Amino acid sequence: MPMNAAQKAQMESGKGFIAALDQSGGSTPKALSQYGVEPSDYSGDEQMFAAMHDMRARIILADAFTADKVIGAILFERTMDGKINGKPVPQLLWEDRGVVPFLKIDKGLEDEAQGVQLLKPMPDLEALLTRAAAAGIFGTKERSVIHDADEAGIEAVVAQQFEVAKMVCAAGLVPIIEPEVNIHSKTKAEAEALLAAALMRHVHALNADQLVMLKLTIPEVAGCYDALAAHPNVLRVVALSGGYSTDEACARLSRNTQMIASFSRALTEGLNVKMTDAEFNAALGSNIAKIYEASVA
Repeated sequence: MPMNAAQKAQMESGKGFIAALDQSGGSTPKALSQYGVEPSDYSGDEQMFAAMHDMRARIILADAFTADKVIGAILFERTMDGKINGKPVPQLLWEDRGVVPFLKIDKGLEDEAQGVQLLKPMPDLEALLTRAAAAGIFGTKERSVIHDADEAGIEAVVAQQFEVAKMVCAAGLVPIIEPEVNIHSKTKAEAEALLAAALMRHVHALNADQLVMLKLTIPEVAGCYDALAAHPNVLRVVALSGGYSTDEACARLSRNTQMIASFSRALTEGLNVKMTDAEFNAALGSNIAKIYEASVA
């Protein structure tokens, strides 16, 4: 299936940021709790995921959630398969909101070794990619974590990420490679320098038609990833909020002019299930405006 040219252009040069709406099973209770939905409010996974879907639908349908400021959105697999107002979510995002849909494809993290956590195996990846392409998904996201400036560990993370990325490219999709550096790492700046070098080696080895995006922790040294952003195989470099507050994440991001945001928790900060639609739209609109301004700074 050929890549959607309008979606590619929007991801390459559109002004705005990517919303991360992809909390999976493990992080869902915490995300719901921050939204004011406690475990006592639902029973079992089905009700939990239904509550999460309602929250995501409310965000996607909010006044400010359009391509004016939000150029892409990363979905959890259940959200990709779900509907909002009777319409498949990826289709609604692009056709009604002008927002490019992505899919989180990783199955979580291995235990820490060599200062990093690799991706768990993804035995059904090819089938999932085929399904995603058919659903109108533009790209994928897969997250590993780096805790320490261990050169061998960081190389292992990057090598694995690019192995997956090549499968994603072969399916006609654009992978968002996400080797997150833990914001609490005592060797964060050193890890980021090693990561930038490893990413550049692997990006250089791609074929001309293998396009990737990078989702990275906002670096200690501003501009650390600028050379990667300029590489012809890299459509965009986006930033994760990584546990920083919305204000701190935005302040750090604004010092990195070649990165745009792809925030999750910072996007939903302060939202509550009990808010009226007017209150919800105002609170989400304020977060979106802040993140947008930091992304286009």
